[in-house]
Amino acid sequence: MKITYLGHAGLSIEVAGKNLIVDPFISPNPLAKDIDIEVLEADYILITHAHQDHIVDVDAIAKRTGAKIISNFEIVTHYGNLGFEGHPMNHGGSWQFEFGRVTYTNAIHTSSFPDGSYGGQPGGFLLETDEGNIYIAGDTALTFDMKLIPMQCKLDFAVLPIGDNFTMGYESAVIAAEFIECDKIMGYHYDTFGYIEIDHAKAKNAFSSAGKELILLPIGDSVEV
Repeated sequence: MKITYLGHAGLSIEVAGKNLIVDPFISPNPLAKDIDIEVLEADYILITHAHQDHIVDVDAIAKRTGAKIISNFEIVTHYGNLGFEGHPMNHGGSWQFEFGRVTYTNAIHTSSFPDGSYGGQPGGFLLETDEGNIYIAGDTALTFDMKLIPMQCKLDFAVLPIGDNFTMGYESAVIAAEFIECDKIMGYHYDTFGYIEIDHAKAKNAFSSAGKELILLPIGDSVEV
């Protein structure tokens, strides 16, 4: 499994011969200027919630690639009304896709479309595949619900928000890593704008002091799981 950081909370995941895009916020993000959405491959687009900084490039990518959208019922309904194919989910539900099993997990945040309309409840994704199990938390606070994840499967990798202010910061993310019993963490949702800028050295030291590894990928770089 190959995970590429697309900036902010965006990811590209290559698994089982399929390409997954998560929460694409690329074209308006000056930090992601080297990412060309016109060449991104996508069989599926996973959306954690409806905020603009997670969906802004969904339409363009889905229109060009025909990717199926996986998200909560309200978000999939929204895109279905625009003519896009989707698979609706809700919290605690799982579905076996051709690349692996997906569970829509709890997240504590808000969710609305840029026009203010209701975007359902925010969530995250647990992916169980033959190439590894990963947890993508989405925008969330630290929550005891994270303790349920290792009861379902053993994680090989996790992606956690660390920017603070709108989500948990890196100190809380260290606790989250303990809750999910995962030692290899990729940080996201940081540095895009002033509210969520972090000190990279302090963040990495916080994780290493807890016996965990925090990976802060440059935009466009990848990690193998």
